[in-house]
Amino acid sequence: MAISPITAFVLILTVVPFSEAALTAHYYHQTCPQAENIIYQTVRNASIYDPKVPARLLRMFFHDCFVRGCDASLLLDSTPGNKAEKDGPPNISVRSFYVIEDAKAKIEKACPHTVSCADVLAIAARDVVAMSQGPWWPVLKGRKDGRVSKANETINLPSPFSNATTLIQSFAKRGLNVKDLVTLSGGHTLGFSHCSSFSARIDNSTDPTLNSEFAMNLKKKCPLQNKDRNAGEFLDSTSSKFDNDYYKRITMGEGVFGSDQALYGDDRTKGIVDSYAKDEKLFFKEFAASMVKLGNVGVIEDGEIRVKCSVVN
Repeated sequence: MAISPITAFVLILTVVPFSEAALTAHYYHQTCPQAENIIYQTVRNASIYDPKVPARLLRMFFHDCFVRGCDASLLLDSTPGNKAEKDGPPNISVRSFYVIEDAKAKIEKACPHTVSCADVLAIAARDVVAMSQGPWWPVLKGRKDGRVSKANETINLPSPFSNATTLIQSFAKRGLNVKDLVTLSGGHTLGFSHCSSFSARIDNSTDPTLNSEFAMNLKKKCPLQNKDRNAGEFLDSTSSKFDNDYYKRITMGEGVFGSDQALYGDDRTKGIVDSYAKDEKLFFKEFAASMVKLGNVGVIEDGEIRVKCSVVN
């Protein structure tokens, strides 16, 4: 059963050459045609129950693809002999793994040993964007699940403190260009940050790239001796809606992360930020295209189809 697209930006893409394996939009058409609907219903129900789920699943997909490619290695639990990616410092705050596990368990009942956890996560990431009034796109499928997950490899994830050059280099290593960097950073339109990810910009001397009124607001939410572990700031003013407000905020000096605001301080990225701040339809179209590219990073042919996403078979 097909999912109704919430927005009409459908890119007719079937195979993209950034991986070892060829992915197709209709990979489960014969073997598990109900897979996408099962994932959609599971993610939708979880998002109604917990409005934080969309931002969490989108972040989960990014963090998975940036370490060892899109192979669901982030979903593996640590074992006595191995500390896995999900327990690496940048991933301690990644949440809602239960949503992917739930979708996978339902798919296993319908089509045993058929749909990979990596594909479940890629489809879920698309669904949370579309559910949040963002673009819809056909997810290319056929990924296999990896068997290796190492916490120390999470050091390769982009940091909220990175400058534009570091970000450009990090994305380039994964076959993603400058436009992909600015476009995929727009995923921050959904979500929230705890104080620790931006407090260095407001403690003692204020980061000069921050709008002064916005900086005062951040200081009120995250005072120097902050004891509230849940304190922080939404990454844009419409944090449950997928839109271009994130870019508008950056043009006003209101990027929450240093890495967000850095995109407006570099000539290689500033023009793209401006174009998305002015044209939401353009942003949606490019976000869909960049998500397809991201979904092709490091796809493996020799993996497995995990029965349970948190453990190798």
